[in-house]
Amino acid sequence: MENVKTVAWFSVPLALGIALMHNALVVSIVVAVVAYYATYRFIPLVGEVFIKHGRFGKDQLKHNTPIIAESMGLIAGCVYLAAMFLFIPVPFVPFFRDLQNPDGRLSGLHFLGLPTFPHDTLGQYLAGLLTLFSMLFLGFVDDVVDIRWRVKIWMPLFACIPLLMVYMVTYNVTHMVVPVPLRGFLYYAYMAALCIFATNAINIIAGMNGVEGVQCLVIGSALLLNSLYQIFTTQYQTTKEAHSISVYFLMPFLGVTIGYLRHNWYPARCFGGDTYVYFAGMTFAVVGILGRFTKTVVLFMFPQVFNFLYSCPQLFGFVECPRHRMPQLNTNTGLIEPTRVNLENTRTIGLTMIRILEFLQLADVKRDTNNKMISCNNLTLINLLLVKFGPTSEENATLRIGATQAG
Repeated sequence: MENVKTVAWFSVPLALGIALMHNALVVSIVVAVVAYYATYRFIPLVGEVFIKHGRFGKDQLKHNTPIIAESMGLIAGCVYLAAMFLFIPVPFVPFFRDLQNPDGRLSGLHFLGLPTFPHDTLGQYLAGLLTLFSMLFLGFVDDVVDIRWRVKIWMPLFACIPLLMVYMVTYNVTHMVVPVPLRGFLYYAYMAALCIFATNAINIIAGMNGVEGVQCLVIGSALLLNSLYQIFTTQYQTTKEAHSISVYFLMPFLGVTIGYLRHNWYPARCFGGDTYVYFAGMTFAVVGILGRFTKTVVLFMFPQVFNFLYSCPQLFGFVECPRHRMPQLNTNTGLIEPTRVNLENTRTIGLTMIRILEFLQLADVKRDTNNKMISCNNLTLINLLLVKFGPTSEENATLRIGATQAG
């Protein structure tokens, strides 16, 4: 029965995709469904292999701290890339048909110089895939060798170079209100910064079952709906083409994310590791750049922007920053609570920042009998929500993050 179910999951969408090959949007949906099922099925198959070879972590927010396979983002990323590789010819099927001679054979002459074939679109598609492949590889390397933050924060900059080069020779369109001589340089610097931010921002809001996946699911869904709205409402063909590329990248991504999230949801049976969050974050950056709506991407990632700004006192060393700032489990109640950081050795500038956050009701500060600040909650969105709404179960804490992301 299980084999019949597996065959059905693959054969029915495949038949539908072949029948509707002329409709790239429908085929993209079919590819997303297959990518979801492949991810959902493959993760349990390779989990034990990863554990056997040392790729595992302990779930710190459980009583018995179970050992769980880590770096499963590699599986999601590989399935995604395989799906995207298979999808490459689909958007160009109409052009392949136009290239046929009366006898049905393809004319090689047309491939050498047909002005109507969208070579720019194909180049953008392939550059996006190369960037995602590079980030997936670098994310897995980080999982294996644990690269220092001061080094790995720059990895997205190198991964996005192919994308920015292709963007420069195809679109080369900027919309920033800056002096003309600096406009191009500043916009490319902005896009590079977006790649760095997107790949690291989701990783900062982490540490609970499903929290990375639910962020990506909400952001990806919002970007997909935005692109679909633009496709069906705009009158400009170039806008439709740009947002169509975004849809083709987002559909399979949501498929693999749902498949991964089914195993990563509480109680988790796998961890995505840095591999998943880097791959997911770069997907949003690629989609925004190719779709020419980078500002919209930043808007939909507002909780990540807030979390980054909120974390700056710790990230830049003004306040002590422990390696992991995730919540802690209260073994007596079974609920998770915010973790705290010691302020006794904090310099004046750091204490001033904490006072400002306390005034804005964004920090829970404890003082001694002399009114001296001795500790406050770690400065992350997860801990802030626990401070504001109280301790809760790990699953509910993840749902809070999802609701905040959607709101």
